[in-house]
Amino acid sequence: MTAVGRERGPHVPARTLCRRDAVAAGCLAGLALGAAACATGEAAGGGAAAAPATAATHTPVGLQTTPPAPAVLAPVASVPVGGGTVFPAHRVVVTQPRAGTFVGFSATCTHEGCLVSQVRNGTIDCPCHGSRFSITDGSVVRGPALHTLHRRAIQVDGSTILLDA
Repeated sequence: MTAVGRERGPHVPARTLCRRDAVAAGCLAGLALGAAACATGEAAGGGAAAAPATAATHTPVGLQTTPPAPAVLAPVASVPVGGGTVFPAHRVVVTQPRAGTFVGFSATCTHEGCLVSQVRNGTIDCPCHGSRFSITDGSVVRGPALHTLHRRAIQVDGSTILLDA
């Protein structure tokens, strides 16, 4: 983080730029650019075509431009056919409803956000309030949850299951 402001003395630390302040500053800058374009008549319908903002066309230094590599979850053999495995560290559950078919879901219950705990008898089970979800499509089999588990992108690379970032 970078320090913002002027020196305030030895007993008062310099203020640091937090994410919220950075976003707010960016929004204000965008509004100022829009107001300037309106004032000069360069907005849409003002005669001259509006020029695209150059800030949006350049990648800031230090930002990642390539997608992160997928995370290795486990060997294919760790996900039983007709069942699944919960990976709490990645907040994902991987099921294998049919031999060779692997499906990834969020391990966060859609009822109140608890982490599902197990896959048993064809369902993904939440320990908090008893919700159960289908291992095939994540749909609600038993409430109180009302919404399907969100899909997570996974892939099988040889004998390894990977979680896409």
